[in-house]
Amino acid sequence: MTQRTVLVVLFDGVQSLDVSGPVEVFAGAETYAPGTYRIRTASLDGAPVRGSSGLTLVPDGPLDAAPRPHTLLVPGGQGTRRPDPRLRDWVRAHGPRAHRLVSVCTGAILLAEAGLLDGRRATTHWAYCAKLARDHPAVEVDPDPVYVRDGHVATSAGVTAGIDLALALVEEDLGRDAALAVARHLVVFLRRPGNQAQFSAQLAAQTAQREPLRDVQQWITEHPGADLTVEALAARARLSPRHFARAFRTETGMTPGRYVDRVRLEHARRLLEDTADGVEEISRASGYGTPEAMRRAFLKALGTAPAEYRRRFRPATTP
Repeated sequence: MTQRTVLVVLFDGVQSLDVSGPVEVFAGAETYAPGTYRIRTASLDGAPVRGSSGLTLVPDGPLDAAPRPHTLLVPGGQGTRRPDPRLRDWVRAHGPRAHRLVSVCTGAILLAEAGLLDGRRATTHWAYCAKLARDHPAVEVDPDPVYVRDGHVATSAGVTAGIDLALALVEEDLGRDAALAVARHLVVFLRRPGNQAQFSAQLAAQTAQREPLRDVQQWITEHPGADLTVEALAARARLSPRHFARAFRTETGMTPGRYVDRVRLEHARRLLEDTADGVEEISRASGYGTPEAMRRAFLKALGTAPAEYRRRFRPATTP
């Protein structure tokens, strides 16, 4: 069995959860299948670092003495915004030598500063996607997914998305059973698909300023199976369809149709994950009408059919 060295880069201002989340995943996989992962942490000089929350992290040693990694993981945090030039240079020199190059949260900014994301698709924490795209136009920044894979480079969104990505990597290395065992131990879902949006529909959209539009947003969330056409929603807001559609987009940042699509998809996903209801019943309850319509929506948004989504992401029942 191949042992994979996972090297986590530490620096002052690192986000501690970006470190501990993936480390716990790989450590759990090592417990499940001994001899599969060797986890090491390293800082520039081997000295302890102070995280952005004030926690002190003690590395195993200096970066220059670290073993060549199979997986090089660069976490995020305040320290990536103005990184030490020596750290940037080390990542630039050693990143290409790793079999797998991974960033969590704003660790993608450090990879971009090192020139390792040029010509690649990547993501980062939603609050820094615009900065990443502006400062590094050679990077194709996708602000929506939880994580993105582009060849041997994987980038993830903020904080807990690092756990989702680490679980995906464990599944790639050891299979679904191993990743599921780790997820159960950590009491997390196995696993959010990478192309799932960083935000739920309610969080992704702004809250409308006017009360009638806020009420409509809440109505959509509570009644995904109802008639949610623009005409029906406009009548509920007591506005003309044209005025309603324009006002909704202005105040929420997305069209009524896109908002409805996201709410229905999330509702269907929750039912697939949390209930034993059949696909036909779920498609009606979520407003799709037919299983085929729901299947098309899932394939378009998540790249997987509802039945496969349930098989992969519904927590197994504990005996």
